[in-house]
Amino acid sequence: MSNSITKNNVSNDNKRKFLIFISLLIIVSSRFIPGPKGMSASAMQVLGVLIGTLILWLTLSIDWPSLLGLAGLAFIPEISFNGMIAGSIGSSTFSFLLFTFMCTYAISKTSFVKRTAVYFITSNVARRGPWWFLTLYCFSVLLIGLVMSPAVLFVIYLPIMEEICNLLKLEKDDKLANALIMGQTISCALSSGMTPIAHVFGIMAMGFYETATGQTINYAEYMGVGIPVGLIAFVGMMLIFKLFLKPDMSKFTDVDMNSLKEDIKPMNKREITILSIFFVVIALWVLPGIFEPIMPNISNYINAKGTAFPPLLGAVALFLITIDGKQLLDFKEVMSKGISWGSIIMAASTLGIGAAMTNSEIGLTDWLTTSIGPALEGMSPIVLVIIFLVWASIQTNLSSNMVTITVVCAVAIPIALTSNGLISAPGIAVLIGMMGAFAFAAPPAHPNVALAIGTGYTTTGQMLKYGSLMMVITVIAAAVVGYPLAVALMGY
Repeated sequence: MSNSITKNNVSNDNKRKFLIFISLLIIVSSRFIPGPKGMSASAMQVLGVLIGTLILWLTLSIDWPSLLGLAGLAFIPEISFNGMIAGSIGSSTFSFLLFTFMCTYAISKTSFVKRTAVYFITSNVARRGPWWFLTLYCFSVLLIGLVMSPAVLFVIYLPIMEEICNLLKLEKDDKLANALIMGQTISCALSSGMTPIAHVFGIMAMGFYETATGQTINYAEYMGVGIPVGLIAFVGMMLIFKLFLKPDMSKFTDVDMNSLKEDIKPMNKREITILSIFFVVIALWVLPGIFEPIMPNISNYINAKGTAFPPLLGAVALFLITIDGKQLLDFKEVMSKGISWGSIIMAASTLGIGAAMTNSEIGLTDWLTTSIGPALEGMSPIVLVIIFLVWASIQTNLSSNMVTITVVCAVAIPIALTSNGLISAPGIAVLIGMMGAFAFAAPPAHPNVALAIGTGYTTTGQMLKYGSLMMVITVIAAAVVGYPLAVALMGY
């Protein structure tokens, strides 16, 4: 047994060394490889850093390879190292994610999520019938997920789902149990693409657009596109369950879900304070964009502070306020348990690579314009939009969400910017951020998919089948509804 483990360790170590060697070789040698006509050596070097880092992101990890990517960028002559660090690890996006993780960790330590879930599934509407119950269960996930990390939300909901299955005496292969776990998984993914609140995916895409253009996409604009598309996709999911999965709902007869309320304690002063702080943070994100036409001075003042300002205020308040002699948020605890460091380090790296790819001195955008532009002249803009949507949808369901957003944005945004107003650059950025979050078909897509399969209440084949159907629905919804909304709200 020990010899077998040793051999596996040696094999894995050899594979790791080989991948690192290939990655480093690409990063180091790319500048000296002759590129296509018109592409500068520095542009080849940027592509080499992207490809070398991408190999390690897809095979080994998303955290430390991100630092390797930043180090690789430091050797490109046109890039200032201090400026690159300021625009990646020192960027407002990095700070936004850090402070937001702090605020959402405080929420996860309360009973808010479970209380909300139980409220929905024991409501009078849920009692109307089993399909009402299933719809409200999934909708509660969708609603809470608008302001919470999908991974945290899934883990909090898992024991609720298992308790429901126990009450209904559902076996793991029962189609109703399958619908509950798949609905929970898909709803988590949909909600994380519907808003940029506490979600890295939309923020990354918005950051790429800002880096390329110097212009910002506000939260209200993003949500004006993301929420309608997500709601349409949610309705599509329920129809898929109704028409194709066809769960047996007879087990709902005479089952009382009120027992789920037994372990829920009344809201105390501590929870009320945490929720109040978090809702103020959300208001500072969303309301300036909504009220800008009637209160421009106040809206502009808040917007000028940037997206990291509201969660910073929230985190400070959580650290300052004590109830019954105990801080609302403990700094050491949140730094060790509440922050997804791998995600925010990768976000920083992708911002640095994105800035390099759109750097005018490096000229990669100009090369794309002169080389790819003519081939796209006769192509319908909506066809191009659909190509980017399909690309993002397929890749995010087979690999990392953040890698998908990085790669697709790196190609799509420059093409949109050089399309002479044929394609909405802010619109395509929002749609890619949204599609990058819609990951629910295969285990590599998102940890939630692997966790769902690991429970035994669904299988890899089942997730792939119904997740693929959802991919089709989300692409259609994004193209038919999302893109026109994006153009109307943000223009070109």
